[in-house]
Amino acid sequence: MNEVISAIKTRRSIRKFKPEQIKDEELNLILEAAIYAPSGHNEQPWHFTVIQNKELIDHFSRVTKEAMAKSDIDWISSMGRSEKLHLFYNAPTLVVVSGRKDAYSPLADCCAAIQNMLLAAHSIGLGSCWLGLTSFLFEMEEEVAKLNLPEGYKPYFTVALGYPDLKKELKTPERKKDVVNYIR
Repeated sequence: MNEVISAIKTRRSIRKFKPEQIKDEELNLILEAAIYAPSGHNEQPWHFTVIQNKELIDHFSRVTKEAMAKSDIDWISSMGRSEKLHLFYNAPTLVVVSGRKDAYSPLADCCAAIQNMLLAAHSIGLGSCWLGLTSFLFEMEEEVAKLNLPEGYKPYFTVALGYPDLKKELKTPERKKDVVNYIR
């Protein structure tokens, strides 16, 4: 099978990481893959904030879960109240992906960059998880200020990165098949 297709089909979200930090060379490859993503009008409106400070990662997990616990959505509030859950699954590296607010399509562009990151991480044996629940964190101005974002950028998502700590290979979830129609 083609290597790219194989990587797409075998990549999984990893939710258990070893504590050891990833190598700078690995991180740089992943970030390079991100900046090669397509973007509307080739604006490349993304910004990446790498966090490898365990205390800050733990703090962001804690305050995000506190906000999640107040959600009106049951599954979100339940996750927020969970004593066992670390929102970032104890990953040693987080990358916050932000987009320039005045760009043509910053959200879509940042999502393309994230997908490149996930595939690049998988291709070099690292685990990754795309995290959207950090939207609760990104609503807190005092917490967003800790990211030192450039002026005019908005954080959208977080990617957890690290070495997978798996006892067995993850299975591919069943895929929905009836999702295509043709107009010829």
